[in-house]
Amino acid sequence: MNIDKIRILESVALIVIYIAAFFITKTIINTALKNAQLQRTRRKIIIKAVHFFTTLAALTILAGVWGLEQNEIAVFASTIFTALGIAFFAQWSLLSNITSSIILFFNHPLKLGDTIKILDKDYPFEGEITELSYFFIHLKTNGGEIITIPNSLVLQKSIAVVSKPN
Repeated sequence: MNIDKIRILESVALIVIYIAAFFITKTIINTALKNAQLQRTRRKIIIKAVHFFTTLAALTILAGVWGLEQNEIAVFASTIFTALGIAFFAQWSLLSNITSSIILFFNHPLKLGDTIKILDKDYPFEGEITELSYFFIHLKTNGGEIITIPNSLVLQKSIAVVSKPN
């Protein structure tokens, strides 16, 4: 058999396995997290993170199937880890907001629907959390304004939870 045909068959098999794993992990994680009574938005974020790492693993295997050398794959992986390392320490980058969103997700009492007050002496404000994304928290004030706050700033400021939804 021709080497290209073997690579194509391996690629098709990998894609089929990836699609099956995609749906199986989504179902398993959703079921397990519903039993843990996590909010729907948090379940979605966890599923996205698992799918991201599954996709990364599938692409790495696919690169190996098509002949990328191990050292080339290692350079790619080290580049990714370097970017993540910078994200943990750099306050100026967008990556710091993604890292902050992960920290807020696991270690902060903020949830959708909470009314919070930012305790800033120069510009204090209060609003209901309408969305928690990878980069920003969206607050809706009593006046109907939508305020977006970078996630990294939320970790730097003092925040009071005024009320929680029932």
